[in-house]
Amino acid sequence: MNGADREEVVVALVGNPNVGKSTLFNALTGLHQHTGNWPGKTVAVAQGRYRYKGRTYRLVDLPGTYSLRSRSEEERITAEFLKSCQADCVLVLGDATCLERNLLLMLQVLELTDRCVFCVNLLDEAARRHLSVDLAALHLELGVPVVGITASAGQGLDRLQETVRELVDGFVPTHPRRVIGDREQVLAPTSRKMTDRTATRFVHRAEEIAARVLSGEQRPVMSWLDRLTLGRWSGRIIMVLLLLGVFWLTISGANVPSLWLERLLTWIGQLLHAGAAALHFPDWLTGLLLEGAYDTAARVVAVMLPPMAIFFPLFTLLEDFGYLPRAAFLLDHRFERCGGCGKQALTMAMGFGCNAAGVIGCRIITSPRERLLAILTNALVPCNGRFPALIVLISLFFSSNSLIGAGILTAFVILSVGMTFFATALLSGSVLQGEPNPMVLEIPPFRRPRVGQILLRSLLDRTAAVTARAVTVAAPAGMVLWLLGHVTVGEQSLLLHLAAFLQPLGGFLGMSGAILAAFLLSFPANELLLPLLVTILSGSAVLIEVSGEALHTLLLSHGWAWQTALCTILFLLFHWPCATTCLTIHRETGSWKWTLVSMAVPTALGILLCAALSCLAQVLALF
Repeated sequence: MNGADREEVVVALVGNPNVGKSTLFNALTGLHQHTGNWPGKTVAVAQGRYRYKGRTYRLVDLPGTYSLRSRSEEERITAEFLKSCQADCVLVLGDATCLERNLLLMLQVLELTDRCVFCVNLLDEAARRHLSVDLAALHLELGVPVVGITASAGQGLDRLQETVRELVDGFVPTHPRRVIGDREQVLAPTSRKMTDRTATRFVHRAEEIAARVLSGEQRPVMSWLDRLTLGRWSGRIIMVLLLLGVFWLTISGANVPSLWLERLLTWIGQLLHAGAAALHFPDWLTGLLLEGAYDTAARVVAVMLPPMAIFFPLFTLLEDFGYLPRAAFLLDHRFERCGGCGKQALTMAMGFGCNAAGVIGCRIITSPRERLLAILTNALVPCNGRFPALIVLISLFFSSNSLIGAGILTAFVILSVGMTFFATALLSGSVLQGEPNPMVLEIPPFRRPRVGQILLRSLLDRTAAVTARAVTVAAPAGMVLWLLGHVTVGEQSLLLHLAAFLQPLGGFLGMSGAILAAFLLSFPANELLLPLLVTILSGSAVLIEVSGEALHTLLLSHGWAWQTALCTILFLLFHWPCATTCLTIHRETGSWKWTLVSMAVPTALGILLCAALSCLAQVLALF
């Protein structure tokens, strides 16, 4: 059955990174989209649907890739999907400002299928650079339909949809002009069948086509903003200032929504308690479900949702603006000296939102060794779940001023980045020895952010997804915590027995047994740390939370000083990843050994730093 006979037409969207695939995908599909792993694969593939002239088109957004030679997971996903002939039409998206490089991928796709449309995007940027593309000549050179669009402005989308329809229905004849006519050579890695001589033929053909269809003299693209953000010193200063600004906005903006959300969830909890009483639930069931599962999940949501709802849009704004690849460029040399890859800067930045997301993001690194380095060190930067506790401890023991607090938090974040460099160098020089591979990183032009899409993507795709994952972990953890608080041995609960058992080690690290117990029991979700600590210190059998001056008074009454807070902050920065991140690491590496290494590395650093600080504080106390 061909595409003309199907109720739903499958269109594969292919292209290099940073050519506007996501923009085109969102413009065509709107809200009718979802993201999921392709069967048997680990790279997420977005799919969406749009209607055109009474028919449904399913758009499959394949991972951005420069080649089909199966060297990375992204290339394998794209190549195998095209080889399977599942698509009724392959839509290859190119960038008019760097057409020659995009033609390399287009020519490889033509070796696999003749049901292809080449879509030239960013014609507006090309015009600003005094470049023009002869689309008719390009059609003759390729032998397949060619359409020019500006996806961000919605220009040319109707013509593109009509061209796809005509191709699927057989109204457009195609006569692809292939380079070699051997699909197996295209799909094989260079080291096996696709020889250097064959690859050179593709390069020469792309150069030849570009020379024939491009006209005009391209103006220099290095703007004053590029010079500032990529400068050796100015770029680093701007990077720190942007980090400071994001943290300050997150800190100052999350307090009031957190309080409102906490009150709302508390009110809902009261209604649930009243309902349980009306239905005559036994006390143990009410406690297990409401005081355990619901209250724990509610506190996690109240603490983490507002900061995420601010942080993720800000982070996505920088991503959409085009800043993150520049940050990776600035840090590339540093990571290379440590034996890693500059793209690790991007995955590290993703870890600030969620370490599990940062681990998944390591798929963009093609070298297996460097990808593993990035995975094992991602948890050294604090995720969104750790920020609330960091912010509270900084405000209580160091400064209540939001700007000063943001500066202190930024200093701790810079420390975590430094430890990422150190751990990368340590692993690269020991268990993961090898030479770093050259990084291929495209610096896209700065573009006007699409605020509406940013809010939609960051709030729905990221914030909601992370919150849902945290709730699924926090709810059963809450039931376990409730049992630990209610099952007693002697006159004390198991929770207090655990704190007493850990007291010697906690004291050696400048903290206490109660703090270490809270760290251990917050393994399901870092957001549980402070509520657990308050529960243990209060001797309560249910999870409780105290904030502000009441929390400060409670901590001081149990012997806390600034040294205790500093050691706790350091251990909060450097300890084992949460359960969700550990499971993600195991899924990405397929190895429990590397999962344990990812837990051991930050924990060892945290123990060493806390022990050193504790010993220093004891020495200073003698004078």
